[in-house]
Amino acid sequence: MTAPNRFAGRKVVVTGASRGIGRAIATAFRGEGAWVIGTRSGIGDSANDVCQEWIRADFLDVDQIDACAARVGVAEPDVLINNAGINKIAPFVQIAAADFLSIHRVNVLAPFLLCQAVLPAMARRGWGRIVNVSSIWGKISKAQRASYSASKFALDGMTVALAAEHTVDGILANCIAPGFVDTELTHQVLGKAGIERMVSAVPAGRLAQVDEITRLVLWLASEENTFVAGQNIAIDGGFTRV
Repeated sequence: MTAPNRFAGRKVVVTGASRGIGRAIATAFRGEGAWVIGTRSGIGDSANDVCQEWIRADFLDVDQIDACAARVGVAEPDVLINNAGINKIAPFVQIAAADFLSIHRVNVLAPFLLCQAVLPAMARRGWGRIVNVSSIWGKISKAQRASYSASKFALDGMTVALAAEHTVDGILANCIAPGFVDTELTHQVLGKAGIERMVSAVPAGRLAQVDEITRLVLWLASEENTFVAGQNIAIDGGFTRV
């Protein structure tokens, strides 16, 4: 079945688009007619044709974030998906300040600067969509997730503030908070036994599929979404609510 061209004529930026959920999101947008600009760090990324354009930027480097934001601002996208993120697990008292700041540089500062870059053109057109990819650990938390949770709670707060100022301009900004997703990385990190433990705590009794995440992102970014703004929507099979 051919996907509808909901995004024909739209320009979409997806960060972290070379692999995982970001790659799936970029692929889905392109499949629905969008011109997709993806960002990638270039570290461990193989070449692919998921996006029509690529921006190489390592978000651990502030200068590279600034350069990426400048290019994105010139592109004047209709839709911005802030998906790129990093995590490092450690006991609270053992978290190095440098690691804490690195996680916030990628997970908070980069989305903040990219949002600043796209807002003027979106406001001028009177239409724009921003979806920030948070996490269930930006709604609840867990031992050894202090740096990551702090960054994802911050991303949510930033999104709410953005919505408070710019929903009136026709720009709808939201977060999504994925739970445990069936990706290659999940299997590598958790293994079979770890996944079984995770699934036992999910009311739906399974991992999320990547296409379930992408469908929510695309709906929030589409013209079908006319009134959802400033939300942090969990897509976790009920995990954070029971």
